[in-house]
Amino acid sequence: MSQAEAHPDDGTADDRLTPVLRPVRAGNGFEEALEQILQVVRLGLVPDGGRLPAERELAGRLGISRVTLREVLKVLQDEGLVESRRGRYGGTFVLAPRAGARGEDELRRRVESVDLEDVLRFREVLEVGAAGLCAAHGLPPASAARLREALARTHEAPLTEYRRHDTLLHLTLAELCGSPSLTAQYAAVRAQLNELLDCIPLLVRNLEHSQRQHVALVEAVLAGDAGGAREAMREHCAGTAALLRGFLA
Repeated sequence: MSQAEAHPDDGTADDRLTPVLRPVRAGNGFEEALEQILQVVRLGLVPDGGRLPAERELAGRLGISRVTLREVLKVLQDEGLVESRRGRYGGTFVLAPRAGARGEDELRRRVESVDLEDVLRFREVLEVGAAGLCAAHGLPPASAARLREALARTHEAPLTEYRRHDTLLHLTLAELCGSPSLTAQYAAVRAQLNELLDCIPLLVRNLEHSQRQHVALVEAVLAGDAGGAREAMREHCAGTAALLRGFLA
């Protein structure tokens, strides 16, 4: 089996890229394309070992030339985030770092370049708002099924894949709220958050607690309980914030 075929749950991977990949604005094509593909990697939308869309498709989605795209991919390859392979099963493959591999020193270094409290507050505003909107407006059957499936995948995920599926659950909820602007902003802030979370270990007790919160959140959304959904999400965001602050204390 090729590595490109090693992730059977990625049949809808290209659909998952839709909230992040969009045509860039004229004048900043290289920079904006780099930012968006970095988000794809940091959000885990393509898993470690998974293949990015073909150059023609990726350039088309971003509205850039294939020459510009190759310059972007060269930067990512130099940073050790992707690798290019030739042959029948060739393409550009993601080499995402494993969660917790970099440690607390790296976490502290990364925090120096961001306003952690701003990232955490903005994330909470977006996620609480998205949860409330989904519950208040109600989800059609197909959207409700997507949310249930995303939750189920977090239950089934092995420890090494948990954070990726956790991200996909939250991104699904943001996308289903019906505001593309909110979804794009959430993808950006979640990518920042994942850069920090990747530096700390996955704690089983914390994950069990997070899963209970996920279940309560999804149940509130599907029941149309906007207040309950907002409160469940607020509590969940507070837990992540406390975990990061704890490792920085």
